[in-house]
Amino acid sequence: MDEVSPMPSVSLWDRISNSKTLAWESYKRKPISHWILLVLSSAAMLVAFPASSLLSRVYYANGGTSKWIISWVAVAGWPLTALILLPTYFVFKTFPTRLDLKLTLAYIVLGFLSAADNLMYAYAYAYLPASTAALLASSSLVFSTLFGYFLVKNKLNAAMINAVVIITAAMTIIALDSDSDRYGNITDRQYIMGFVWDILGSALHGLIFALSELVFVKLVGRRSFHVVLEQQVMVSLFAFAFTTIGVVVSKDFQGMKSEAKTFKGGVASYYLVLIWGAITFQLGVLGGTAVLFLASTVLAGILNAIRVPITSIAAVILLHDPMSGFKILSLIVTFWGFGSYIYGNSSTPKDSS
Repeated sequence: MDEVSPMPSVSLWDRISNSKTLAWESYKRKPISHWILLVLSSAAMLVAFPASSLLSRVYYANGGTSKWIISWVAVAGWPLTALILLPTYFVFKTFPTRLDLKLTLAYIVLGFLSAADNLMYAYAYAYLPASTAALLASSSLVFSTLFGYFLVKNKLNAAMINAVVIITAAMTIIALDSDSDRYGNITDRQYIMGFVWDILGSALHGLIFALSELVFVKLVGRRSFHVVLEQQVMVSLFAFAFTTIGVVVSKDFQGMKSEAKTFKGGVASYYLVLIWGAITFQLGVLGGTAVLFLASTVLAGILNAIRVPITSIAAVILLHDPMSGFKILSLIVTFWGFGSYIYGNSSTPKDSS
């Protein structure tokens, strides 16, 4: 029998060269407008989401106290998404998705869950430093992975399971270092409640993500840019309605005037924080939606991983958040977990549909 010649080894330089070639070919296949939109969408994710998180903490650090107001601000910018949705019907020459009873009920449920999720995160930012809250919120990846597996039947591999374990370990590290990053005016009970609300909010966020995917699979049956924008508008609209009811019942609208007077920086600063909080949150959502459709879930995952340290570092620099050795270790471990998840997601076979 003839001897089988061994396969030639591929050097690292050859792999880099092949990657550069593939990247250049991918670049040439898309118009320049595609790449401009992708860069702008990526920038929106990396700037708007951290800015929104920091503004929530600025609100509480300068005299704000209402959790309902901050949760209301998170969805008050929904008309921005609606304004971007309307032109897509003309650009793509399509019609709005027909709203039947099941789809409407699904949007109402998702809106209610989103309102509850925003309220949980509002409690978290009231009691925790922005850097700690951002790190804990990254655990939503764990819950979205688990809920996606059980509800949507998404595939899991060893790298994804490894990511779940790693990020869970990172959250444990933060819990062990609870004494080093607590504000002086926050009690032990408040800090613990902030920690718990952040984890519960992340779990609910993961559930919302899985249920949203289930809506596409079971009720909509198709995915396109305008369909995702439609869901975002409808869910945000119902979340806005539920949150507005909460603000009215708690009489926090009436309290805004007195709260603005005692706000550090003055009345103008108070309303600017709320307005920019609403704008930045919606810009972050729009950026994430665009990245998913202009590129892939892998790139969205990479950018989501990058914005965690951006938020933490910005909070340390701008808000003078405490940054202990344990928190730095947790940040590194979280980034490692994201990397493991991205690798697992990119190596999982995708359905042609």
